[in-house]
Amino acid sequence: MVYMKEENKSYTLFLIDDDHFLLNMYAGKFTKSGFQVTTAAQSTEALQKLRDGFKPDIIILDIIMPGMDGIELLETMRRENLTPESLVVMLTNQGDEIERVKKLGVHGYIVKATTVPSGVVQEVLNIAKNNGK
Repeated sequence: MVYMKEENKSYTLFLIDDDHFLLNMYAGKFTKSGFQVTTAAQSTEALQKLRDGFKPDIIILDIIMPGMDGIELLETMRRENLTPESLVVMLTNQGDEIERVKKLGVHGYIVKATTVPSGVVQEVLNIAKNNGK
């Protein structure tokens, strides 16, 4: 099953997570569903790609990461006005940060431990559709 935008261009997805196993697994799931996936295993790597002009349709971001965590990355992205058109979805096991990240304008919040990978793909698609992407 391939999910495409109306103009027959697949969604570009930027997946940021320090867990290499999860990063590869989710990248595979989204790729099989028709997304064009770019990954980063560290916030500093992600920030550099965004500063270099990468403008994905959707950014999926973990919260707990070494060095700069996902919330600090999101705060930096907002402060520097990087990819303001991108939808941001938090994909994390931190169920208690939802109110904090809502203030930073996230479009979705998915808890890894309670959502199967195919459910994550479907949830991201629903978020994209509900936000006009």
